[in-house]
Order: sequence, then C-alpha cells, then structure tokens
Amino acid sequence: MFDMTDVGFVKRVTLGSTHHEALHHQEDLDVQADLLNRCLNDYPRGKIIGIEKSFKLLNIGEHPVVLQWICYHIGFPRKPDWLRD
Repeated sequence: MFDMTDVGFVKRVTLGSTHHEALHHQEDLDVQADLLNRCLNDYPRGKIIGIEKSFKLLNIGEHPVVLQWICYHIGFPRKPDWLRD
C-alpha cells in the first residue's frame, strides 16, 4: 500500500506542448512518454500523486491552434539516482 507520508521527492512530468513558440515534434513527445514510463517502472518506483490537465486556444495568423498538455506529479520515497534535472 502507498502512503503519502512515504513521498520524499516529487517529479513533475509534462506531456504535450505548453507554449506555441516551442511546439513539440513526435520525437519530443516520445522522450516525454519514455521519462514518464521510467518514473513509473524503474527503481525506485514512483506513484502518480496528482494530474494537471490544461489547454490553450490560440489564433496564429488566420489559423486556430489548440495546445494541450497533461502534467503528472510522480511521488518517490527519495530522488532516483538516474533522474537528473
């Protein structure tokens, strides 16, 4: 069983584009998803303790653009050695 008092470190992992000037390509999205999967599967194993979902509607010139992203808050008992910020 997971207890919030066991959380000593929280990593915020964002999937998607958060800024219209830095739109992500599929390779960037794959890197983000790989980091999320590593946080949830490698040792020490993290747990999702929170989720943020957001979007923006923009008009760039004549074109409407929708930016969507989801942010996972992953709790760990301690900071993983493999995780570098």
